[in-house]
Amino acid sequence: MRATTRDPISGNDVVERVDAPFVIEGKGGGALTIYFESEQNRKEYIRITPRQPDACSLALYKQIEDDEDILWD
Repeated sequence: MRATTRDPISGNDVVERVDAPFVIEGKGGGALTIYFESEQNRKEYIRITPRQPDACSLALYKQIEDDEDILWD
């Protein structure tokens, strides 16, 4: 599973992941955990992101796989 600490709504880095709101896009080893600065940002992300398996935002993050803010667990 992969994780990104860059909040896609604010563009800021989420420093403390322990209590941070998140969503998981995808399944299995290719899944991506996306952390947010606030619950409001998480809700906004869910509101604007298509909720269809073939059209999830995971495809957007595949474009930045080498980004240093994406962590591999």
